[in-house]
Amino acid sequence: QVQLVESGGGLVQPGGSLRLSCTASGSIFSIYKMGWYRQAPGKQRELVATMTRGGNRNYADSVTGRFAISRDNSKNTVYLQMNSLKPEDTALYYCNADGIRLITGQSGLDAWGQGTLVTVSS
Repeated sequence: QVQLVESGGGLVQPGGSLRLSCTASGSIFSIYKMGWYRQAPGKQRELVATMTRGGNRNYADSVTGRFAISRDNSKNTVYLQMNSLKPEDTALYYCNADGIRLITGQSGLDAWGQGTLVTVSS
């Protein structure tokens, strides 16, 4: 019903920057919360940043001040600007949409993207 596709991952040196994008497609009327999660090898998936439709942002302590999340509600797209990247930021980054309302009236749906790989290394 709803598909999320991420892009923008890649290899970057420590201190560098990268911008991730995620677009949700389907018969979507609105999405309450969109965000980014990441999972490094051997670790649990963790929250990176989320943003509500109304503009409320939430960041993990480890990325506060370095990452910035933004949304374009008209395009059902969420972005993650990552600056001052560190090797510990290396992970598979997943896009998430929560509280999806479809044009049919169905609500309360959620969806995940397939992930985009971010590697921070010299």
